[in-house]
Amino acid sequence: MEEIQKKIDSGLALPIMEHFYTIQGEGRNNGEAAYFIRLAGCDVGCVWCDVKESWDADQHPVLSVEEIVEDAVATNSPNIVITGGEPAMYDLSVLTEKLKQENLKVWMETSGAHPITGSWDWICFSPKKFKKPLDEAYDKAHELKVVIANRNDFKWAESHAKKVGSDCELYLQPEWSREEKLLPKIIDYVKENPKWKISLQTHKYMNIP
Repeated sequence: MEEIQKKIDSGLALPIMEHFYTIQGEGRNNGEAAYFIRLAGCDVGCVWCDVKESWDADQHPVLSVEEIVEDAVATNSPNIVITGGEPAMYDLSVLTEKLKQENLKVWMETSGAHPITGSWDWICFSPKKFKKPLDEAYDKAHELKVVIANRNDFKWAESHAKKVGSDCELYLQPEWSREEKLLPKIIDYVKENPKWKISLQTHKYMNIP
């Protein structure tokens, strides 16, 4: 067990909740084929999280980086999404290096609550109220995606938009269980504030992972 933990700490192995080839359903890369690697482990604790089973890393198998990359390459997907859980809890330098050696585009989805390691083609930064993001997340983000769960979240979203770079794309996404109620408000808000775009969880409409 101690040996496995050493490999995890060094980024040579990672706890994996699931991995699957699907269509990216959210944000800037919506609609593109992508292989998802969902790392297990999260200390952010969003109350509306739809993958709470990912939180406890001890409940999921640990795979070597070589195994993870081999599975990714086998799908022939040009795009790899590293998500969680909270993937930034781990050192992802080795994983991203080996994926890039296979000429794959590597995307990350993170709350920004931990230091971001590795080499990325696209970083989707989705801050959460449950654990404050680190300052570096604002500098590294290519995309800011804020989940809107109530009216007060618009003001909260703007507070984060002020901190990201000028070339960072801005997205508002309704919390899935309240989408019917919140989407009209988001539509109105984006019409009044066109620097924002709307992100919908289209994979749920398509009934795919």
